[in-house]
Amino acid sequence: MSSRPKYKTKQREILLSYLEGVSGVHITANDVCEYFRSRGDGIGQSTIYRHLESLVDEGILKKYTIDAGSPACFEYVGTGACEDVEHCYHCKCEGCGKLIHLHCDEMMAIRDHLYRDHAFVLDVRRTVFFGLCDDCAKERKEKELLS
Repeated sequence: MSSRPKYKTKQREILLSYLEGVSGVHITANDVCEYFRSRGDGIGQSTIYRHLESLVDEGILKKYTIDAGSPACFEYVGTGACEDVEHCYHCKCEGCGKLIHLHCDEMMAIRDHLYRDHAFVLDVRRTVFFGLCDDCAKERKEKELLS
C-alpha cells in the first residue's frame, strides 16, 4: 500500500462515488472511461487510470488480470476490505467475454484437494474457469437445434 497522502480532488470523489455504486461488479478502466464520457463529465482517461491504480494501492479496489488478451478488471471493495483472497475465483465466458466472480465456499474444497492430494498450491487471484455463461450456452443450444 502506498504511504503517499491522497488528495481529495473532485475527480477522485466522483470516481469513488461511481465505484461505490457498482460495488461487487467487475469493470475495466475502459468501462469507467465510457461511463464518464457518456455523461459528459470532464475526467480524462489518464486521470481515471491514475486514480484506479492509486485506489488499488490503497486497497479500495481489487485488480484482476485474467489473461494476456484481456484488460485488467477492477472491483470496488471499500476501505474496510478484507485482505483474505481465499475466494477469488472467476469464470470467463468464451462467448461474450463476461467475467463472473465466484463467491463460493465449494471452491475452497477444490483448493484444499489440489494441495493435499497433488502438492499443488493454487494461485487463487489468477484462477479462471473458461466456458459459457448461461445466455451464451442457451444461444449455442438454440443454434444447434436450428441446424
